[in-house]
Amino acid sequence: MFASSPAPANEYETAVVEARRYSRYLSRMLDSQPWLAPALAESLGQPLRAEDMQRFIAERETAFSDAESALGPTLRRLRSWVMCNLIVRDLRLGAPLAEVTETMTVLAEVAVRHAHDVLRAALVQRYGQPLSPTGWEQELLVIGMGKLGGRELNVSSDIDLIFLYPEDGDTGGAKVISNFEFFERLGKQLIKALAEVTEHGQVFRVDMRLRPNGDSGPLVGSLDMLENYFITQGREWERYAWIKARVMLGERWTELEKLSRPFVFRKYLDFGAINAMRDLHAQIRREVARRDRAHNVKLGPGGIREIEFIAQVFQLIRGGRDSALQVRPTQKVLALLAERGILATTAVEELGAAYVFLRRLEHRLQYLDDAQTHDLPQSAADQQLIAEAMGFGSHAELMTALDTHRRIVSQHFDSVFGDPSDEDHSLDATWQGAEDIETVTPVLGELGYRHPRSGAERLASIHASPRYRQLPNNIKGRFDALIPRVIEAAASTPGPDDTLARCLDLMEAIGRRGAYLALLQQYPQALRRVADLMSASRWGAQFLTRHPILLDEMLDARNLDTAPDWKAFRAALGSELEALEPDMERQMDVMREQHHAQVFRLLTQDIAGLLTVEKLADHLSELADIMLDLTLPLCWRRIKIRHRDTPRFAVISYGKLGGKELGYASDLDIVFLYDDEAPEAAEMYTRLAQRTNTWLSSQTAAGQLFDTDLRLRPNGESGMIATSLEAFRKYQLESAWVWEHQALTRARFSAGDRALGEAFERIRCEVLRLPRDLGTLRAEVLGMRHKMRDAHSGKSELFDLKHDRGGLIDVEFLIQYLVLGHAHRHPELTGNLGNIALLRIAGELGLIPPPLAAACADSYRELRRLQHRQRLNDRPSRIHPEEAETAREPVQALWRHIFDE
Repeated sequence: MFASSPAPANEYETAVVEARRYSRYLSRMLDSQPWLAPALAESLGQPLRAEDMQRFIAERETAFSDAESALGPTLRRLRSWVMCNLIVRDLRLGAPLAEVTETMTVLAEVAVRHAHDVLRAALVQRYGQPLSPTGWEQELLVIGMGKLGGRELNVSSDIDLIFLYPEDGDTGGAKVISNFEFFERLGKQLIKALAEVTEHGQVFRVDMRLRPNGDSGPLVGSLDMLENYFITQGREWERYAWIKARVMLGERWTELEKLSRPFVFRKYLDFGAINAMRDLHAQIRREVARRDRAHNVKLGPGGIREIEFIAQVFQLIRGGRDSALQVRPTQKVLALLAERGILATTAVEELGAAYVFLRRLEHRLQYLDDAQTHDLPQSAADQQLIAEAMGFGSHAELMTALDTHRRIVSQHFDSVFGDPSDEDHSLDATWQGAEDIETVTPVLGELGYRHPRSGAERLASIHASPRYRQLPNNIKGRFDALIPRVIEAAASTPGPDDTLARCLDLMEAIGRRGAYLALLQQYPQALRRVADLMSASRWGAQFLTRHPILLDEMLDARNLDTAPDWKAFRAALGSELEALEPDMERQMDVMREQHHAQVFRLLTQDIAGLLTVEKLADHLSELADIMLDLTLPLCWRRIKIRHRDTPRFAVISYGKLGGKELGYASDLDIVFLYDDEAPEAAEMYTRLAQRTNTWLSSQTAAGQLFDTDLRLRPNGESGMIATSLEAFRKYQLESAWVWEHQALTRARFSAGDRALGEAFERIRCEVLRLPRDLGTLRAEVLGMRHKMRDAHSGKSELFDLKHDRGGLIDVEFLIQYLVLGHAHRHPELTGNLGNIALLRIAGELGLIPPPLAAACADSYRELRRLQHRQRLNDRPSRIHPEEAETAREPVQALWRHIFDE
């Protein structure tokens, strides 16, 4: 029957003899079942597969008159053979844990499927096929829960099942019954076929308590019933249970997953799951203590269940946003948590080692008598047997190793599930009495607030507000626990008053979002980082308040140390967007969420002083290019009638993005080009441009990607939204204003068809290298600059970093003049290298004095730094003149040198 691995016959015989010492069940079976020894000798050479088990059933069914009478004895003999095979392979032939749990899972699958098929056939013969009202044949969906669902079944486990069917209706036979009656009868017969204890034993104990409403609910239910249950009655512990749910039988499993996934996995980061699972675990621990089962390797302290809880709580928290975490096996989940930096690699290694140890110990406890036990034995003889079966010389050695593993698991469990807000806070009374402003004011003053009364008034306003008073009790409790800690954290920052005001803005914004409150409550280090951010940047505070999902970024300190890997980011986001196809709404949200997260990581590095303004702009510009490039194919797919698979279309960026000087809140100056001679090209690419612009600029539940500005296209707002390459060239050579050629000095290809981008660059260089009369060019450039100054500068005694004389626009105009005036003789000036590099090249070419070029470049850096500082705190770009005086002088000197003004 088997093609066993080559091995001497006596090796297997020896293994069987040795294994009998550690399993009374194996001894009983071999002594009472003469067929078993030769069956084992034939099958011990390799892991048992589903085909082997199916062949076993087929060969033994022939001894019976019909499949129904064969069902019970055959499945019970199958189970005996598989169990004894595993006992020997595990105890003496080195079978790994994965083989043991997979073989038991396959046994359950084979037994359930075979019993179902036999029993259903008999019911169909009597009542006909169960049908939907429209005549579609209905099937029983058998859902494996718990360790069966996770393919982690232990050797003496019961199996947790749920029975569902798609639609109500009736059978189509001579004797008609409802679908509910049909499947209820099938379910009862299936349970009996597996769980009834006969002279041959039983196959599996069957536990149906995880079905909707448990023992008080119907044995089977329709998908509509399940959906209604999830919406109206589903509880937190059921979300935990349904993580492992796996359809074992039934073709319409996708319909079930559409119902269960939103129930289990929230779209947001569900940190409230920590509190729910902490409460569930507390109930389990109370039950363990009541029954005095501290030595239960599954439910006791540091046991298997705690490892499962650690893995599964992060699935509940993050699984809705990270679909990879929706896998079922515990060890795979732990590996993913390490891979994503959610748990430390050392923690996962320790938890993984403990899991394997505890599961192997669990199996050896169950091998003794085939009992569903997880308790360490009381008798000294059995203690010694278990120790030896685990590879230890004595029970004491085993207990030393076990206690080490359990202690480590408990430490990791407490670090995940410990409640930091359990202890009272010294400012609890201050918050509870917040409406007494006269009492609160001196408390804030003692904490170092410079304007304590303003802070006290704000706290009183929040405490007295209907919004706060109407919070549900569970959320209000979290809010009350956090506010004292917010007051304390803000007080320790350099600007406590502003920090507290910004933190309270955030608290009010997330006040009804229990998951975010739970995150800050559970992770004090995140609250500490939030306070530091709120202190350092008003813009960052507003960004976080608009996008509180970014609070998750505060958990991982590595975000401060890790430089972006844009290639890997693009690949990962591209794969995620492909997986979401055709869900456009979700794709748009994911792009926004990922963009915001990357911007926020850069912001934290920026505030920590790890990025120069130039490096930050490079990162933000590359991130924008990635978003543009990912958007185009998604939008092209949504044009129903397309004349080609890949569009000959490109996004050309101007301004800040074109010059790779993008800031946090910069809009995108972009132009859409195409190069396609198809008759329908203009219409197709106009649609693509419109869709792309909408995709980028629309507000969704996740916010906005970018503000876009399309006015730099040929003929501005009156021009076509998408321009052919030839029309663009003709316009630039024949109709464009000088200021449009100035803008072209900072234009570049950002996304789309790379060949088209190269063609654009050739046109750009052709235009910029046209010979120009310097006098005429000088007049045009000065005329435009004077118009801009008249419109923007000189309106305040403060210095405008951008518009006033000696500011950023003066530097840009100087460089644009040098490029347009001299690129026909010096083509290297047309490189899109950035203003600082172009100043250096102009100096090297002798177009301007090199020392002045270097000084002006330093000025440009300083002006950008000052502008960035203002924007970080959401302030206008106006500062006291003396702050910029040193930076302005070289710019004004170069202006006089070139323009004689």
